[in-house]
Amino acid sequence: MQTNQTGASFISPRENSGKKSQKTPLLRAENLSHAFDYLLYEDLNLTINSGDSIAILGVSGSGKSTLLHNLSTLLKPKKGKILYKDRYLYDRKSQELLDIRRNEFGIIFQQHYLFKGFSVKENLDISSIIANKKIDFQLLEKLGIKDTLKQNVADLSGGQQQRVSIARVMMKRPRLVFADELTGNLDRESADSVMDVMISYVREEQAGLFVVTHDEEVAKRCSRIYRLHDKRLEPVAL
Repeated sequence: MQTNQTGASFISPRENSGKKSQKTPLLRAENLSHAFDYLLYEDLNLTINSGDSIAILGVSGSGKSTLLHNLSTLLKPKKGKILYKDRYLYDRKSQELLDIRRNEFGIIFQQHYLFKGFSVKENLDISSIIANKKIDFQLLEKLGIKDTLKQNVADLSGGQQQRVSIARVMMKRPRLVFADELTGNLDRESADSVMDVMISYVREEQAGLFVVTHDEEVAKRCSRIYRLHDKRLEPVAL
């Protein structure tokens, strides 16, 4: 049992490992390599199972965000394959990739990409219509943004905007969540609350979570931790 800075206790995924149900592979990367002006990584292999929360640590420029983009349909790797639902992800047509991204994957970016001329409620309404899901007011309360619904998103703090963007993605109840610096604009208490929501969702829905972060406290909440270093993924124990 661990305690966050608010005094609230939580069970980390690794403490709860004896209670996990049978895992099912959700996505598998095989021998991934990617480069831009220089080689970022090569021959990476990774499987995301149901109920997994995976954190990727690494210095800026090591390729963490690029790897997230490879796995989440946004960027085809230079070499290697990604298997999803018994088919290679990038062998599919662009419309099928779009449907997966829209309905089955949730991608939380470092930039919030909110509609700044709209209220929080209007931003969530748009996502609700696209995903054909109702707004989850209980989720908004857990994220501490339920009282912001009538505010224009431009008037929110950076941390509030980040939590709205998280809520917008999580409302569609994705099978796999990809998050780039999930808690980058949040204080420790808010970051812990966000991770409570994410880890609970993954456990209850047997979904998968892939997080790129510089925050080792966030990484510690995940069931598996890797560091992208010297073009390889290295398992880490924190």
